[in-house]
Amino acid sequence: MFAVVRTGGKQYRVAAGDKIAVEKLAGEAGDTITLGDILLAGEGDDLADASKVTVSAEIIAQAKSEKVIVFKKRRRHNYRRKNGHRQQMTLLRITAVGAGEAKAPAKKAAAKKTKSEAPAAEAAASAE
Repeated sequence: MFAVVRTGGKQYRVAAGDKIAVEKLAGEAGDTITLGDILLAGEGDDLADASKVTVSAEIIAQAKSEKVIVFKKRRRHNYRRKNGHRQQMTLLRITAVGAGEAKAPAKKAAAKKTKSEAPAAEAAASAE
């Protein structure tokens, strides 16, 4: 199954197992993210409902792209400026493309409740 996703102002055609470089996304290497803006999905010639398709990816690394040289010159004015820029990017490995509800991110273990909070929480739960 494939999907066309939009992230960072660009569109990418992805399938399970693909590796892509996108504009910088929040997260560290090893984190799993869900790409939300799905424009098109399908398998072969058949198209699926894009609103029901989810694309999950694993962050491989946070990196910089190749350097772009910016050179400005005004002839006959002895004006030259040379500058470089390296755009931040994120390397992704697409782990799954498929129909189904988006999985909620894994939650951290709940903090232990203090003695004063425990009765209030139980009372609120029984009131519902």
